[in-house]
Amino acid sequence: MADQTQKKPSRIQQRNRRKILDAALDVFSAHGFRGATLDQIAEQAGLSKPNILYYFDGKEEIHVTLLSQLMETWLDPLIELDPNGDPLTEILAYVHRKLEMSRDLPRESRLFANEILQGAPRMDPHLRADLKPLFDARCAVIQAWMDAGKLAQVDPRHLIFSIWATTQHYADFQAQIAVLLEGQEPTDAASQFLQTMFRNLLTPGQNSTPA
Repeated sequence: MADQTQKKPSRIQQRNRRKILDAALDVFSAHGFRGATLDQIAEQAGLSKPNILYYFDGKEEIHVTLLSQLMETWLDPLIELDPNGDPLTEILAYVHRKLEMSRDLPRESRLFANEILQGAPRMDPHLRADLKPLFDARCAVIQAWMDAGKLAQVDPRHLIFSIWATTQHYADFQAQIAVLLEGQEPTDAASQFLQTMFRNLLTPGQNSTPA
C-alpha cells in the first residue's frame, strides 16, 4: 500500500515560502494583482522564477494565499467586539485596533483595498461566507445597545463602514498622508481625533443624527 503520509515541509521550504509571500505582499500592495508579475516577486524575494513556481502554481495562487491569510487577521477585531462589554468602550477599542492595523499592516490593507477595487474576484466567496454573517451579527449587537439606550441611535452598518474608512485611510492613502503631514507620524493624533469623534457621535444625548 502506498505511503500516504504527507511529508512536513523542511525549514528551508518554510522559510522560502515565507520569503515569497512577504515579497509578493510588497509587489501586490504596490502594483495590484494585474500590475504584479512573477518576475517582480522573484526579484523581491531574491529567488529565481522557477524556484517561485516550485512552491506555487503561479501568481494567482500566491495572491489567493495572501488574501486568505489576511481575511482571518482582518476579521479578528470585529470578532473581539464583546456583546457583554461596555458598548462605548467596545466600539472605541475597535476603532483603536483598526487604526493600529493601519499603522502596523499597511501593505496588507492596500492588498485588500486593491482586491475590492477590482470587484473582489478572488475574495467574493470569503466576503459572503465569512465577513457577511459576522458583519450582520455585530450590527445586531450594536443595534441592541442603541435600543437599550446605551449608544446614540445611528445606522450600525454605516457606523462600521465609517470606522473602516477613517482608519484604513491612513494605510491605503499613506503616500498622500505623508505629503500632507510632511512626514509626521499620524497615529497618535489620529487616534485622539477618532476617539473624540466616535465618542461624541455615540454618547446618548450628544447626537441628533436619525437612525
